Amino acid sequence: MIEIVEHKLPNGLRVVFNRNRSSQLAVVNMAYTVGARNEQPGKTGLAHFLEHLMFTGTFDVPSFDELLQSAGGESNAWTNNDLTNFYDVLPVNNLEVAIALEADRMCGLRLDDKSFESQKSVVVEEFKQRCLNVPYGNQEHLLRDLAYKVHPYRWPTIGQTVDDVQGITKDDVKYYYNNYYVPSGAVLSIVADADADEVLSMVERQFGDIEKTGTDKRPYSPEPEQQEARRLVTRQNVPYRRIVRAYHMGDRLCADYAECDILSDVLSNGRSSRLYRNVLAKGDLVSAIDASITANHDAGILKIQASLLPGVDFDKVEAAIDSEIEQMLDDVTIDEIKKCINKYESNALFSNLTIEERASNMAQCCILGDVNMINTEIDKYQAVTCSSFVESAKKLLRTSNCSTLYYDID
Repeated sequence: MIEIVEHKLPNGLRVVFNRNRSSQLAVVNMAYTVGARNEQPGKTGLAHFLEHLMFTGTFDVPSFDELLQSAGGESNAWTNNDLTNFYDVLPVNNLEVAIALEADRMCGLRLDDKSFESQKSVVVEEFKQRCLNVPYGNQEHLLRDLAYKVHPYRWPTIGQTVDDVQGITKDDVKYYYNNYYVPSGAVLSIVADADADEVLSMVERQFGDIEKTGTDKRPYSPEPEQQEARRLVTRQNVPYRRIVRAYHMGDRLCADYAECDILSDVLSNGRSSRLYRNVLAKGDLVSAIDASITANHDAGILKIQASLLPGVDFDKVEAAIDSEIEQMLDDVTIDEIKKCINKYESNALFSNLTIEERASNMAQCCILGDVNMINTEIDKYQAVTCSSFVESAKKLLRTSNCSTLYYDID
């Protein structure tokens, strides 16, 4: 059981703290409840770009990393469609240094022309390297645009096009920063071997005077239910053919989220999984096959991806996948399900052993509405039964609910 202290400042900042006595390192994790889903068409890639800019300095601290490193620390960050997350690791005796740095860049980001243009060049180059200059680099762009027609999940975090990123202006960044990088739009998660009251006093000192402002969260429409199968064939210079299926599933808090997660594991987690044993291991159809879920805060997708061996037709591989799905719905056993639940529980426990992962998980659970989910979510997985599993799988794995992307060789 991970014991967590919760606190909320008058300006809206949510704070979650766990005392960890096993390490003399501390983690300060700042999660902003904003990501690519808060962008607008033509202005995509903005959340990721701002993540980069947050390391370029403020009016009071010209170099974030230099000051943190002088305190024996290091930092990093990531952005997805739902969140932008920053974390600092440093000796516990310098904990307030990281807290002060995060408070400073929440309200004092310096957007000078040199840093702005330099980081834009970095992000544009990253887009080209990851999405334009490698085989299958545009897979997420094509698949998301096929599966989503309304919701902003229809573009990946890095941006919909490189032109979108190149077209971002300083005014765009200022609007985004001023509206979303505010106390009421953030969760500060700290894991350290320190007294809770002392830690909260540090937070109050550093964040307490930051004015409370509301975030202008632009509304977006939920994705309507898909009514018919969608298909897209793209011919590109790729080493082998690939099939990627996307099935719409519920959001991170939906009633059958655990069933959907276990479904992806039954299909492809490990050598005993269905797709591994009965499709990959046959040796004459695919070189790789996998199933996974996106775990989005809004309605996400379950993906099945297969890389075809030379000379194998799409139809043959799809028939094998469909046959395995039908067989699974007919004869899946509770032992098969329980094995996947045990794997999930083991992975969840191990992920919370590292202080970085624990701090991040605490922040995300808090954003989802209940920080104690970090302790209780396993209960939802252990409640999965054969009947609930099959019911969810049948609802999910319908042909009319599927968008399929085909990579053919040009």
